[in-house]
Amino acid sequence: MKMIRAIVRPEAADNVTEGLAEAGFISLTKIPVFGRGKQKGITVGSIHYDELPKTMILIVVRDEDVEEVLKIIKYKAYTGNFGDGKVFITSVEDAFTVRTGVKGL
Repeated sequence: MKMIRAIVRPEAADNVTEGLAEAGFISLTKIPVFGRGKQKGITVGSIHYDELPKTMILIVVRDEDVEEVLKIIKYKAYTGNFGDGKVFITSVEDAFTVRTGVKGL
């Protein structure tokens, strides 16, 4: 299993989650976050915004589904501008459901 953490523009988050749901990936977590990337924020006029609002989408999928999920995220979150987002992929050793105690996804 892999955990995919996608940090995307807030205005792209619904498109990403809808695209994932249409492909059958319905279990996920969406969290509003703030941060900055390589551009170190943004300057508008004389005001510098050091940290910008983003949305983090967390989803755990089977190893064989990683590429499909990445494809959806890249397609739905892409604008071609700085700040489109970042995706992190990590291994998940195990998972279980709190209510039932069932292991796995």
